This record gives sequence, structure tokens and C-alpha cells, in this order.
Amino acid sequence: MTLLERISTHNDERSARLAGIGLMLLAVFMFSFGDAIGKFIVATYSVGQLLCLRACAALLLLSPLIWRHRAAFASMERPRLQLLRVLLSTLEVAAFFLATVYLPLADVITYYLACPIFVTALSAIVLREPVGWRRWSAIMIGFCGVLIALHPSSQTISWPAMIALGGSLCFSVLMLITRQLRATPDIVMATSQFFGTLTLGALMSPFGWVTPSAASLVLFAVAGCISVSALLCVNRSLKLAPASVVVPYQYSMIVWAIMFGIVVFGDLPSWPTLAGAAVIIGAGLYIFLRERNLGRQETAVSPPGA
Repeated sequence: MTLLERISTHNDERSARLAGIGLMLLAVFMFSFGDAIGKFIVATYSVGQLLCLRACAALLLLSPLIWRHRAAFASMERPRLQLLRVLLSTLEVAAFFLATVYLPLADVITYYLACPIFVTALSAIVLREPVGWRRWSAIMIGFCGVLIALHPSSQTISWPAMIALGGSLCFSVLMLITRQLRATPDIVMATSQFFGTLTLGALMSPFGWVTPSAASLVLFAVAGCISVSALLCVNRSLKLAPASVVVPYQYSMIVWAIMFGIVVFGDLPSWPTLAGAAVIIGAGLYIFLRERNLGRQETAVSPPGA
């Protein structure tokens, strides 16, 4: 390869990484914006209505892709595990929006930021993946961050906080199962998740149904479209750049959550929430960087063609 070709390849890789970072930041903003819209909606309408109408809008937007890849739905691998994944995904989404009815958006997001820490711990316990003492130390520090944000006492521990933490655990197990179903096309996974929330939403909607106005229907549709767009941006980001480059930018979600909480809902985050978020982010980034370094070492010692 000539010098000019090397420079051109390097520039292409750099451009792809920058594009991947930009798409991840855009996806995080859209997810946060969608979460804020969801919190705004559930102040008037039930969580069931949000799940149902949001999923309807998302599936409508996805319908061209669903039709194009319809053959992939007939041959899904490990259907029981797929069903468990959809169940966990549905419970996680419901728990998130149910928690936002009672808690500031930043508090709920803080509990969800612990997901990488939970995933690492569960990988060691459930999947028997090797985890050294450094990462176990980071896991324990991350759990301390969760406790700081939770600031447990007889006055502060609440069911909404437990629901948010339970949703985070569901999301963590969901990530582990997704690892086991890597061969499943993205469109199949996304569609099955939205069908799951649609089903639960349809079952819950009759209880406390409020007929939505035209303006509210627009909000439901926007929430669904944003969730699909953000998901597509994440997938594209991970194809353009390595996960080790773009995934840490997901932690910017706490910044948007705080901003939307203050501007839209007037929620000022407490100092325990901010301190806990900082500890969780620090521990999560350490785990992520540690896994990236271990991956590089394994690649370096692997024989050519391995």
C-alpha cells in the first residue's frame, strides 16, 4: 500500500469514527427527548396508553423494513429465548415510564446508567465469563454509586425507586440475552420489542383510559418515531465505529436528563443523585476501558488467522 493510500484509508476511518460519534450523540439526545415526552404524556394519560400508541407509531414507521425482511421472521433462532427477551424488554420499558410518573427524569436515568455494571456482574455469575479483581472492584464501586443515588433510609426508599432499579436489572438481563441472539437481524429484534410493548399496552389501556386529543395523538406519534430513529442511529453508529469509541458517549444521557428535567418539569436533581451518577459513570467507564484493553491483549497474542 502506498503512502497516499494509507493516508486516504486513515482519513476514511477517522471520518467514519467521527460520523459514528455524531450519530451516537444524536441517538442519546433523541432517546432523552423521547423519554421527556413520555414523562410529559404519563402526567395525563396512563402508561398503558403510552406503550400502546407509541408502539403503533413505531411499527407503522418500521412497516416498510418489516415487509422487506419478512422472511427473517419465519426462521428466528431459539424462539423461547426470543420470547423471554421480548418479555424483559416490555417490562423494562413499562418500568421506566411508570417510574417517571413519580420520580424526576434524572433519577430514573441514573439507575439505568448502572446497566453496564449490572451486565458485567451478571456475565460473571450467569454466563461464567472471567472477571478479574479490578473489574469486581469497579462493580462494587458502581453499586456504591447506586446506593448513593438511592440514599436509602426509611424516608427515602420508595416503590418508584425500586421499580426504576428493577427496570434497570431487566434491561441488563436483556443485554445478556441479546448477546446470545447476535445472529438475529436487527429489524426482527426491534419489531418484536415493539410488538411486546404494544401487547402489554393494549392490555393495560382499558384501565384508566383517557380519550386523547389531536395534539396528544401527535405527541404519541412523535414519541414512537423518535424511538425508532434513535435505534437506527445507534445501529448505524456501531457499524461506522468500534463500540469502544462510541458507547461511552451514551453517558451524556444524564446531562440531557438533567436539562430536560429542569427546563420542562422544573425538577432540580439532588446532590446524592448527582454524586451517585458520577460514581456510576466512573465505574462504568473503567469497566468498559478495561474490557477494551483485554480485548486488545487477546488480539495481540492470537496467532495469525485465529
